[in-house]
Amino acid sequence: MPAPVNLAQAIAVDGWFGRLGRCLWAPRCLVCGEPARSRLDLCPACEAGLPWMPPACLSCAMPLPQPAPGANAAAAGAPGPPRPSRVHQPRLCSACQHGPPPLSEVHAAFLYGFPLDRLLPRLKFHRDLAAGRLLAHAMAACFAGLARPDVLVPVPLHRARMRQRGYNQALELAHPLGRTLELPVHAGLLLRIRNTSAQSRLDADARVGNLRDAFVVAGRGAPPPHVVLVDDVMTTGATLHAAADALFDAGVDRVDAWICARAP
Repeated sequence: MPAPVNLAQAIAVDGWFGRLGRCLWAPRCLVCGEPARSRLDLCPACEAGLPWMPPACLSCAMPLPQPAPGANAAAAGAPGPPRPSRVHQPRLCSACQHGPPPLSEVHAAFLYGFPLDRLLPRLKFHRDLAAGRLLAHAMAACFAGLARPDVLVPVPLHRARMRQRGYNQALELAHPLGRTLELPVHAGLLLRIRNTSAQSRLDADARVGNLRDAFVVAGRGAPPPHVVLVDDVMTTGATLHAAADALFDAGVDRVDAWICARAP
C-alpha cells in the first residue's frame, strides 16, 4: 500500500516564497483583517486573545484546577505560550490517575475556542495553509522544550478521505512543526485502513468502537522507539488512543501526542 501523501502540491507558505510575500506586501491579520504585527500574522488584539493552554493534565491535556489568583504572578506577563509555573500542581487529573490512557504525554497549544474555532476549520476543510503555518509556529513555541521524539507522525486519513479532501490537515501542521523544531516527519509510518464514520457525529462510547482496528503500522522493520502523534484537535482522545495502540502493537516504546487545540 503506498504511503499517504497530500495530493495537492501547494507552495509552502512558511518557505522562501512566503517570506518574500511578507516582505513585499504588508501582512494582514488572519482573523480580522487588520494589519498584522507579529510572526503569527495576527494583529495585537487577536494575538492577545489567543486561548493558550493553561497548566493541564499530562495524560489527556484537560486543564487542571488553577491556583489562587496571585499565587503564580511570576508566570504572568505578555500574551504568548505559557511559561513554567513555580507553584506545585498535580501532573494528572483525577480521571487519568484512576484510568491512565495509553499515551505517555499529551500536550496542546490551545484550548479550542475563538479564534481557533475559525482558524482550524479553515485549515481542515478549506486548505488555508496560512492558517496552518500560524498554528504550527504556535505549536512549535509551546513544544520546543519537551522531550524530543525520534519522529513526528501525523494522524493519517483513510485513502478515500484523502481522495475526497486532497490533503491531510495533520500533515500540514506536522511539516512546518518538524522544520521549526528540526524533527523528522514520517507520514507513512501509520496507516488508516478502515474508512470510519466521522467522529464528530458520535458520542464518546461510539467513537471508541468506531476506531477499533482502524490503524496499522506500515513496514516490517523495527519502528522508532519514541513517536509523537500530531493532530489538529483532541476531543475524547479516541482517535489518538487507537493510533497509539497500533504503534504499541508494532513495538514502539513511547507514544506522545502534540495537538493544536484541546476541546473542553
